[in-house]
Amino acid sequence: MGVVPNSYYQFIIDYAPYVYVVLGSGPDLTVGKAALAAAFAIDFLTEAHSDTQFQNKQNEIYNKVVSLADWLLTQQYTANPSKKAYGGFKSTETSNYYYSVDAARSIPALIKAHQLTETEAYLTAAKLGGATFLYNMQHPPVPTVHDKFYGGFARAVTDADVWLPQMDIENLYALIGLRTLSEYDPTNKPQYETMIIESLDFLRSGLENHYLEHRAPPGGDGAWHRVGTAESQIYDDSFAYALLGLYDFEGWSPTVQKVYSFINAIKASSEYPAYNPAVCWTGYLDVVSRVPACDYYDAVTAGILGRLRRHHDKPRLEFSMKILDKHQEAFMFWGVKHADYSAVENRQAMATVCWLGQFFLHYVEPLTRFTQILRAIGENVTLYSVREASRTVSYGEGVDVQAVVSPARVEEVVVEPGYVITDYLDIHVFVPLRHHDKIRRKGLDYEVLDVQEYAILDQIMFYRAVCRRLLTA
Repeated sequence: MGVVPNSYYQFIIDYAPYVYVVLGSGPDLTVGKAALAAAFAIDFLTEAHSDTQFQNKQNEIYNKVVSLADWLLTQQYTANPSKKAYGGFKSTETSNYYYSVDAARSIPALIKAHQLTETEAYLTAAKLGGATFLYNMQHPPVPTVHDKFYGGFARAVTDADVWLPQMDIENLYALIGLRTLSEYDPTNKPQYETMIIESLDFLRSGLENHYLEHRAPPGGDGAWHRVGTAESQIYDDSFAYALLGLYDFEGWSPTVQKVYSFINAIKASSEYPAYNPAVCWTGYLDVVSRVPACDYYDAVTAGILGRLRRHHDKPRLEFSMKILDKHQEAFMFWGVKHADYSAVENRQAMATVCWLGQFFLHYVEPLTRFTQILRAIGENVTLYSVREASRTVSYGEGVDVQAVVSPARVEEVVVEPGYVITDYLDIHVFVPLRHHDKIRRKGLDYEVLDVQEYAILDQIMFYRAVCRRLLTA
C-alpha cells in the first residue's frame, strides 16, 4: 500500500474537526468546527488504524476517533422528535441549519467508528440520521415546499422547520450510508432500499445532464439548474461526491462512466492552458462550452476520485500521484493554481487532507501488461506539461516517466521555424499526454503532437504520440 505523508496524519490528529487551518496561526475560528471535517477525519483514521504504517499509532488513532465521534454526536439534533431536523447534523457549530449532505457524510463515519470501538451510540446516531432525518428530507411537508413528490433530498432544514428546498446531485453521496445502514439496521432495510431507489430515479437525470440542483416550487421553477451568469458552470467536488456515491452502489455503471468521461474530457483552454484533469478537477467547469472556468485545482477531488481511478483509470491515477507526491505540502490547501501549484489562499483544508490521506493510504502502483512492458524495455524521459502555448510556449516543472521510444518517419509535414523536419519520435507512455507538452530524451527536447488513447473494454491501456524535435537557440 501507499505511504501517507506524516504531515497529513499529524494535521488530522492536531486539528480535526476544524474545517480550515491558517498556516502560521492555527485553526480558522471564523468557520470553526464542522461535521464534514469530523466525518472525513474518522473515515481516514479508521482506515489508517489497520494499516502497518500506523501500527505504533493505534492508541492515538483510537482515542482521536472516539473524540471525533463523540463530538459529532453533540452536533446531532435530538431535542424534539417532532421537528424535521430530528437526527440531522449541524453544518457548523454555530449554525441552526441541518443539511442532507452532512448526514450523508456523517452516517458512514459513525458506522466506521462503531466498527472500531463497538460503541452502540455511534450506530444509533447513524440509524437516526438515515431512517429519520434523511427520510424527512426526502419527504418534506406538502405544500410548504412543493406539491409533488420528487425523490431527491431537500438541501437543509432548521430546527424551526424552515426549509431550503433545493435538491442537490451531491446528495447521491448518501447512497454510501444508506447502503451500509441496510446491512446494519435490517429492521429498516426495506425503507433504506426504497429511499435509494427513489433518490436514484430523481437525481440520476440531473447528474447525467450535468446539473447541480433542482429547484422545487414554491419559490422554484421545478427545473434543474447550474451556476454562473449563463448557468453553464458546475462545482467539480459536487460531481466527484455524487459519482463516488453512485459508484459505491452500482459500480462502473453506464451513468458513472458517462459522467466521469465527460468531465475528464474537459481539457485546457486558451484562458487556462495549464489545466490538466489528470491531476484533479478544476474548481469550476463550464459544461456547455466544455472548458475550465477558473485557474485552480480543487485538490480534494484527487482523493474523492481515487477509488474510481484505482479500478478504472490507472494512467490518471499514476499521474495524479506523481504530482501530489512531489507537492505534498502544496496540496494541503483547498485550492492550488494550475500553473505552479501555489495556494489560492492561506488556508489548509481538513476535508482535502483527509481525502488525500486516503489517496496515499490506498495507492498501489498500477500493474498492467503495458506497465510490465515499460519496466522491461522502457527508458526514462522527462515530461514537461505545457503552461502556455500562444505566442510563446512555457512549461511547468519536469516529471520523470517511462516510455517506449522509437524513431518515426513523417513523410509530409508543414515546415515551421524552430523544428527539424526529419527528427521525430514515436513514444508510448502510461501517463496522459497533451498536445504541446514537451518530452526531454537524452538531453534533447521534443514537442508532443497528436496524441492517441488506446483502450480495451473502456480501460485506457496507454497513450501514443508523435513528438517533433525542438530547436534551441
